[in-house]
Amino acid sequence: MLDEFLTTIDGVIWGPFLLIPLLLGTGIWLTVRLGGVQFTKLGPALKLALLRRHDAAHEKGDVSHYQALATALAATVGVGNIAGVATAINLGGPGALFWMWLSAIFGMAAKYSEAFMGVRFRTTDAKGEISGGPQYYLQRAIPGGLGKFLALFFAIAAVIASFGIGNMTQSNSVAAAMDDTFGVNPTIVGAVLAVLTALVLLGGIKSIAKVTSAFVPFMIILYVAAGAVVLLVNWQGIVPAFGQVFSDAFTGTAAVGGFAGAGLAQAIQFGIARGIFSNESGMGSAAIVAAAAKTKHPVRQGLVSMTQTFIDTIIVVTMTGLVILTTGVWQEGKTGAALTAQGFSEGLPGNWGGILVALSLIFFAYSTVLGWAYYGERNVERLVGLKGVVPYRLFFSAIVFVGATTELSTVWTFSDIANGLMALPNLVGLLICSGLIARETKAYLKADPTLHHEPEQPTLEGIDALR
Repeated sequence: MLDEFLTTIDGVIWGPFLLIPLLLGTGIWLTVRLGGVQFTKLGPALKLALLRRHDAAHEKGDVSHYQALATALAATVGVGNIAGVATAINLGGPGALFWMWLSAIFGMAAKYSEAFMGVRFRTTDAKGEISGGPQYYLQRAIPGGLGKFLALFFAIAAVIASFGIGNMTQSNSVAAAMDDTFGVNPTIVGAVLAVLTALVLLGGIKSIAKVTSAFVPFMIILYVAAGAVVLLVNWQGIVPAFGQVFSDAFTGTAAVGGFAGAGLAQAIQFGIARGIFSNESGMGSAAIVAAAAKTKHPVRQGLVSMTQTFIDTIIVVTMTGLVILTTGVWQEGKTGAALTAQGFSEGLPGNWGGILVALSLIFFAYSTVLGWAYYGERNVERLVGLKGVVPYRLFFSAIVFVGATTELSTVWTFSDIANGLMALPNLVGLLICSGLIARETKAYLKADPTLHHEPEQPTLEGIDALR
């Protein structure tokens, strides 16, 4: 009964009349208002994010903008990039990958906007640490009771979501991978994960950022390189795979092999839902860590954060999807991480395919736990103050153990619902504030089109005009 109830709620939230059109509509609207910033400024943004790394060491903030990006990537490059992609293709067919791409392309404008707002309206807590994100900017940028309602709604949803998408689904996947591949008891895995998580979290955002910035680039490069080897071995299937993605995106997929077939609505729903699960564009989560970055201007960190969606979906998710499609394993009836592992096994010698996917899943998932722990604690701080942060960290670490040692038949659906509940107030807020975002973005980029100069921070004129 619980499964059926959650599935019904999930179908409403992610159905054709609520979140899917709101996500795509908001992304398209922001793309138009911002002049296609994800297309015109992607190159300079990648250079600023990955090559220059430090924007302004003397500016207010807790971490460098690269560390903020790495922490946000840690939170997004997780189980969704391995198991989520496979599930989307298994349920929606190859066309689901197209809708994942589309959600990412327009989602980059949403990711830019929420990160811009996170820095623009950040504040300082009682310990002198930076706090920001939709739980603050929705109330500070939108006057009256509406802004306060949206901010509190987001904060509550984010805390709830942190135990689903950012905790139990991740630790459960790590435990399953360790058990299936290396024969390690889930209880041992859960205990080790819980202790490691607590040790890192007690150090706060600076500790989290140091850990994630150290191994996130390595894990992504290793995974993408291994996927490239599989594609080289199966190079003849690359063009047909792209053809199938584009054709099935608008027609659905007929039953073939062990695949049961999928309609157009399934391709759209599972493609966009799993795309958002993977890159979190529009959810507002990345704005929380973007707010902690030392940066010269909100536009600069917004552009850096925008590259997170590009790396997560256009690079990592695409690699997973093409490995599954070019090897043909999507027709053989498996799903989740097992399907991805089978695809990698088709191109790598011996058992290396399964081992690589298991190791990637472990690192991806654990990094997501760390990133989401920070998201959750900042929202706890918003709701009850600093006194709730340490208890939250300890409870969050304990739930890591629970997730690793418990069968989670309903948690994936619960996570989809929680993601949607986070996205709803944030997307509404971005639409309301789109004029402010567009004005200040265009003003900055006109003064500094190559992102090399140091224009002054914006004034509150934009807020006065909005009011």
